[in-house]
Amino acid sequence: MTDADVPLCVDLDGTLIHSDLTVESILALLRRNPLYLFVMPLWLASGLARFKREVARRVEIDVTRLPYDARVLDWLRSAGAGRTRVLCTASDQVFADAVAAHLGCFEEALGSDGRRNLGGHGKAAMLRERFGDRSFDYAGNARVDLHVWREARQVIVANAPAALARRVRRELEIDREFPPRPRGWRTWLTALRPHQWLKNTLVFVPLLAAHAVFEEAALAHALLAFAAFSLCASAAYVLNDLLDLDADRRHPRKRNRPFASGGLPLRGGLAASLVLTTAAFALATTLSLEFVGMLLAYAVLTLAYSLILKRIAMLDVVTLAGLYTIRILGGAVAVPVPASSWLLAFSMFLFLSLAMVKRHAELRPLAASGSVAVAGRGYVADDLPLVQSLGTASGYLSVLVLALYINSAASLALYAHPAVLWLLAPVLLYWISRVWLLAGRGAMHDDPVVFALTDRVSLAVLAVFALVIWLAI
Repeated sequence: MTDADVPLCVDLDGTLIHSDLTVESILALLRRNPLYLFVMPLWLASGLARFKREVARRVEIDVTRLPYDARVLDWLRSAGAGRTRVLCTASDQVFADAVAAHLGCFEEALGSDGRRNLGGHGKAAMLRERFGDRSFDYAGNARVDLHVWREARQVIVANAPAALARRVRRELEIDREFPPRPRGWRTWLTALRPHQWLKNTLVFVPLLAAHAVFEEAALAHALLAFAAFSLCASAAYVLNDLLDLDADRRHPRKRNRPFASGGLPLRGGLAASLVLTTAAFALATTLSLEFVGMLLAYAVLTLAYSLILKRIAMLDVVTLAGLYTIRILGGAVAVPVPASSWLLAFSMFLFLSLAMVKRHAELRPLAASGSVAVAGRGYVADDLPLVQSLGTASGYLSVLVLALYINSAASLALYAHPAVLWLLAPVLLYWISRVWLLAGRGAMHDDPVVFALTDRVSLAVLAVFALVIWLAI
């Protein structure tokens, strides 16, 4: 029997693509409506195949942007030429047909059909019934594929974990192998975005405002709060990337993120998000129940933002400003020190301005390219002037709040020389104006808070702020 007489059967999830369409479809459905989380167990009770079919009927996956393995695809098109090539996947038939139609190199596509789940034993039995014993070649990557490889004529292993590949070599003869892409700690570090932890330094603001930075216990509590918010933030970033796969793949830069590009497994991302969240709340319990409540509010609002609020124009930027302010409130509760109403008003206007900068940075290249709308957002290119005007107005309002605070009874009670604080107003006016000038020129980082904590001029402004406050004290 020659190769031309033997069908070449290729698995989809993890083999041909660096992803899992069943997991992707579940995430896409939850992103569309989180309430489906309560319906899914009912579908699952009717069997895994029924579950996959119900999910697949309600979502659309853009198969043209999936992270295909170029090595496997090139081999399939060259070595498989002249043979019957079959896409054989445990994902639903809807996705199998879509991928086969897009690639154009399969003569047939087989998937779970709502009654029969085409995975593991089920796939092995179906291929044996269809083509006969040892009368097909099979390319797979997972432990459940052992059942299929044992029935196949030739064994092709693609992107299998090292331990599984060793087991296959012991039990069977591998005819061709495609080693998995390396997934080192740097890839996970990229997904966790530790540079974004800079935002959580906001928990130290109440400590500084209360002049308690040299109190050992207060500083220790603030550090614990910083760690808890950082772990929770990383969990949120991972979950957000999982829910935003399709939109990220349409973005010129975000498409290279670890989950969108297939650099990390989706199931691993879900597990990491759960572990990080658990660790964050374990740390929070060492502080106080009030801080646990603040962290819970942050986590819930972040989840609501990822699922719904980020797609609603203007409500998204108000939410972002609120998330920054919650960090300040969390720091006040953790230390604990009273949260100044002046500080909260100032932070809300300032962070609303910075959230507008973030949206401006996304809209400006869109307008320049002639596109109409931002994928996954509630904005269109024509909103750019309005976002700019609202953002600058909000930034200047924060300067007004600062000026009113300097002349208030609270300032007179806290500072020996409160008049010195007036130097802060022109410095802040300069910084906000510069931020929006850079945004207008297209030179702004898409995360202005990270920009503020890494830009030399911004750090110099921060140093001037610290000096002025020290002189006032």
